[in-house]
Formats: sequence, structure tokens, C-alpha cells
Amino acid sequence: MLQQPVKELSGPNSPLEPVAIRNQLNRLLAHPLFTHSKRYPVLLEYIVEQTLLGRGADLKERTVGIEAFGREPEYDVNFDPVVRTSAAEVRKRLIQYYYDPAHSGELVIELFAGSYVPAFREPEPGRTDALEIDTESVRSDTPPAGARSTTLSSGEILERRRSGTRSWVLATVSILLALVVGIAIGRYRPPHPPSSIDRFWKPITSSPYPITYCLGEPAEAPELQSTLSGGDSSLRNSIYARLNVSDVLTLARTIVPLIPRHGAFRVFPASETSFEQLREGPVVLIGAFDNTWTMRLTEKLRFGFEIKDGVRRIVDRKSSNQKYWTLQWDKSHQKLVSDYAVVARIHDTTTGQPVIVVAGILGGGTEAASEVLYNPVYLNLLLDNAPKDWDRLNIEAVIGTHIIDGHPSPPEILAVETWQ
Repeated sequence: MLQQPVKELSGPNSPLEPVAIRNQLNRLLAHPLFTHSKRYPVLLEYIVEQTLLGRGADLKERTVGIEAFGREPEYDVNFDPVVRTSAAEVRKRLIQYYYDPAHSGELVIELFAGSYVPAFREPEPGRTDALEIDTESVRSDTPPAGARSTTLSSGEILERRRSGTRSWVLATVSILLALVVGIAIGRYRPPHPPSSIDRFWKPITSSPYPITYCLGEPAEAPELQSTLSGGDSSLRNSIYARLNVSDVLTLARTIVPLIPRHGAFRVFPASETSFEQLREGPVVLIGAFDNTWTMRLTEKLRFGFEIKDGVRRIVDRKSSNQKYWTLQWDKSHQKLVSDYAVVARIHDTTTGQPVIVVAGILGGGTEAASEVLYNPVYLNLLLDNAPKDWDRLNIEAVIGTHIIDGHPSPPEILAVETWQ
């Protein structure tokens, strides 16, 4: 499709008739991009109506949170980023809507990055210069199933890139792409018939919907890691900004099974991942104590995470003597010796979606656990005592690893459970 340029007619003094704008708003709200959500149509309708009433200057994050989403006047916008995350999704979905050539002649409602005031535009005949977008390229922000491959003007491509990501996600993707290329070329060889890796990932890779990667956010990581490591600098140095390098490596490894199928995926930090987004397709949870969704979705599993007397550990909830695994240190308690993790593939009844969990007590455990999900040698060890029909069952395992000079050794399978 050739996207036509538009003449900007924004704000409450727009020469466009309010009735035309409201008619277009109703078309948008009736489209599946918005009907399948609760928050996004509320935000879009609110900001459009407020702008038409001449109150665009009052559209600030706190005001929108209070009036559109019913938040308390004193609510913390940093702790509850509902307005920012909803605006980012509305912005993205508006762009997706107008990509469709069926909507090329319609009045355009836009929401620019950094603003909650919508702009109203009408289409004009004009330029034909455009750049083609490959919808199967590896990317962290992919339109939902049903969005069409299209062409965009260079200005629109730039706007989409600005609106769809945060700086830490861009950092993740930069590291990720290099890792994916190396891993994909050097290590991934999909055999025929399907390998254990293929069978393990099938509930995820066979889905027609984008896969959501939800990463932990060690916002307190420098202090936390310093405390837990007992001064071990190799652990403290694993934190880059808001990213744990072990989580980034895990992200890269768990994307490898998607490459042969051109699987669509998106990456979000846990604090910006809504329950609604988790219900939209398969989910991969990375990290434990810094990922609230991992903690919530594993709280009813046999092997789960808990903090007792200030100690973080993995517990076997079905054992009669409350068996558990926790961090092991050297005799001087100055250097981490062992870490532990949970690997799980379940059909989660809360979200109604297949979920994969890769989560260690610390980053070393997460990194070791990720080897199980992309290296068939370690996955086969996990499956040695599993039923023959394990690929149709839920499966969960506890993984152990030794930490040597700050790096995890190959994973050890310590406990496995399967269930219907």
C-alpha cells in the first residue's frame, strides 16, 4: 500500500467538524484493534472528547489517570504507569489501523509520542514515495494477528519506532539481535522428525498470535546484587542499566526456536505488562523475584519461589518436609557457589495461554535454566524420566548450577514433575 500524506488539522480549533471526528472515533472504537481491549478505547475516547471540548491543555498523565481510569488523586504515576502504557498501545493501534488500505480515505486521528493530545487529519492525494516494511523481520513490537503487510512513509516509520519502545527495550534488542544471529547460525539445526526442542516449544510456536516476552526489572539490582553476592563484583557487574545481562542472554536463547517459523514476538518489562496483554497470546516469563508476573503465575505450582526469614529460595510445596533450594556460598560467605532455577511449560488457567517460565533465584540460575530450552542435550536429560506423551502435559523442573568466576556451569536437573 502507498500511504498518502495528510494535511494536519489538529486541536480544538480544527476546521474539521466535531461530528466528523466523532464519527471517525466510533469507527475506530468498533474495530477489533480496540473492541478486544477495555483500557485502550476508554483512553482514546476520553482524550478525543476532551480535545474537542477545548481541554487539550489539561491532558496530563495524572489527570488522565484520575478521570479516565478512576485512580485516586494521590496515586503514584511511577508505580502505576497505566496512562503511559495505554497511550503507547493506543498510538501503536492507531498506526496499525491506518496501515490498512481500506482506511486510506478516512479522517485520521493520531497520538504523537510524548503527548496525550490527539491530532486530527484528513487525507490528501499526494506523494507516492514510501519504504516497504517486512512484517516477518525479527522485532520486539509486532502487530496482532490479522495486521497486513504494508508500506509506510519514512516519517511514519520513524514515528512508529519512537512510540513503540522505551530506551531499555532498545538496549535489549540491540544486544539481542547480535546474540540471535550468532546462536541461530552456529547452534540451531532443526532436525526431522521434530526434536525435543520443537516438541517442547510447539504450544508457543504454533500459536497464530504474537508471543509476549516479559522480563524482570532489577530496579534495585545494584543494591540487591551487592547484598546477595556478599561483595562478589562479578555479580554486581552483570547489571547494565535496568537490564540483567543474564536475562538478555536468556531472551536471545529463547527466541531461537521462533526463527525457523518467523515467529512474531514482543518484549515488555514486567511493570509495563498488563494482564490483558498476557491474555493475547503465548507468554515467556524471564526472571523470578524481579518479575511480579512470574511470582503470580507460579504461586500454585509445585516448585515455586518464596522469601522466608529474608532468604530467597525455591520450595517444593508438595514435599512433606518442605524441601527447598537456596543460594550456596563459600565458607567465608563472600562468593556465590550455587544458584537454582525453575523451568516450566504450562497451560496457565489464569491467562488461558501457554506459558514458559525461565527463572532463577539470581541471574546465574536463569542463564543456566535457559540452556535447557535451546540445547537438546540438557532438555533430553530433563525428559529422561518423563512420560512418553510429555509434550501434551504440563511440565516443571528445578535446575541447579555451580557459579564459577561469576558464570554458571551447565545445568543440573534436580527435580521434575508432569501433570495433565
